Amino acid sequence: MRRLVGAGTLWVLAHAASAGPAEAARRPNVLLISLDDQNDWVGPLGGHPHARTPCLDALAARGATFLNAHCQAPLCNPSRTSVLLGLRPAATGIYGLAPWFRTVDALRDRVSLPQYFRGHGYRTAAAGKVYHPFDDPRQLDEEFPERGPAGGFEPRPPRKLIPPVPQGDHPLMDWGCFPHRDDEKTDYGVANWAIEQLRQGPRDRPFFLAVGFSLPHVPCYAPPNWCDLYPDDDRLLPPVVDDDRGDTPRFSWYLHWRVPEPRLTWLRDAGQWRNLVRSYLACTSFVDAQIGRVLTALEAEGLADDTVVAVWSDHGWHLGEKQITGKNTLWERSTRVPLLFAGPGVPPGAACREPAELLDLYPTLAALCGLPEPDGLQGQSLLPQIRDPQAPRSRPAITTHNPGNHAVRSRRWRWIRYADGSEELYDHRSDPHEVRNRADDPTLAGVREEHRRFLPAHEAPPVAGSRGRVLAYDAATGQATWEGEPIDRDAPPPE
Repeated sequence: MRRLVGAGTLWVLAHAASAGPAEAARRPNVLLISLDDQNDWVGPLGGHPHARTPCLDALAARGATFLNAHCQAPLCNPSRTSVLLGLRPAATGIYGLAPWFRTVDALRDRVSLPQYFRGHGYRTAAAGKVYHPFDDPRQLDEEFPERGPAGGFEPRPPRKLIPPVPQGDHPLMDWGCFPHRDDEKTDYGVANWAIEQLRQGPRDRPFFLAVGFSLPHVPCYAPPNWCDLYPDDDRLLPPVVDDDRGDTPRFSWYLHWRVPEPRLTWLRDAGQWRNLVRSYLACTSFVDAQIGRVLTALEAEGLADDTVVAVWSDHGWHLGEKQITGKNTLWERSTRVPLLFAGPGVPPGAACREPAELLDLYPTLAALCGLPEPDGLQGQSLLPQIRDPQAPRSRPAITTHNPGNHAVRSRRWRWIRYADGSEELYDHRSDPHEVRNRADDPTLAGVREEHRRFLPAHEAPPVAGSRGRVLAYDAATGQATWEGEPIDRDAPPPE
């Protein structure tokens, strides 16, 4: 395969040559930690009363937490593409699990977040899942020349721990505790590699070190010691309303029409709901400990005062809410994510309730490191809110899942508009679990219109090669198509 060398690569090489060693050495380091499918069930966000994440709690105490942060897409590939390119899915045209964005002509030479830092004299290195996986890892050469182990879910039990799930019994649909050690897990090895980089890496220039953990993404396999943190009883279960989908549009089902993640009905019938929730929480605590190991090494090497730390998750995850598990929705549990910063320039203990977006990571890291404002980004720096958590934001957070489907989340409200024109509206002041859809309330017409003005003015169609959870809608015929197959308008949602 031809090595990727385009205008973006030439930009990196040219700027790296112009960034003198003395200038680069004065910049702070960056430690970028990403989680996979981690919703707001972490201590700093308070999304689950039993969640135990002492390392994230400690990081929040010495840094800034964004309590109302949301992903740009509730799916791995479009979300990570958006974060690392600084563009919305409506601009990239990446909506599904494929393709890798560097295979798209319009994005081939776009300067990514790690390339931007490399172009300013940083050493860029990564381990684990940072970009969404793709076919040829050599394509990462221009993003992270130094790379550690890839992400994964090893070790696995000899056979699946749960009964076959509907819709294909996908091999990733598994969870539970089985005997294995922390140091056998892939994410432990990713943390090990990051720790070695901190101990032995060259100090002649600042580093941009990206560490991507794969858990708590399914399969949620946890060693018994982590499961023991959580009681094996129904106190762990999230609150659900059995008829919660009664006032949501039928189109809301189309966003996750046929997915491998099981519905709540199956979890209950199979006696697997509590097991899933407990396993997810156990894996959340395990990953928190890996974050703690990396941060402890940062402190031990005397690098904490000179390193900007940022922690984020690509999207959230349902565990029974709205009658489903998984992502692929525009509701709070699928879009709200951890977003924390610490290090130089970040006052301790700040907690901001203004809406924030993962899209804001790119410009925020550049600002915290004193780099020139990058060109063409669609996010806004969060530096004003880091310095003053009460500083207002000029816009809400916008999440997109395939063309025409958007959630607009302000400080108080979540407004959802689907491609067929149907809507939802939730008042988080009185309804934090989004149970009562108030889109038909005539007294709230002004609220809907205020949020409507933030919809993308232009939406790129799915790029060539798009596949994996891609939903299309033909407004002329009213026909929705899921992964290339027309959806029968009278068919019940698949179970």
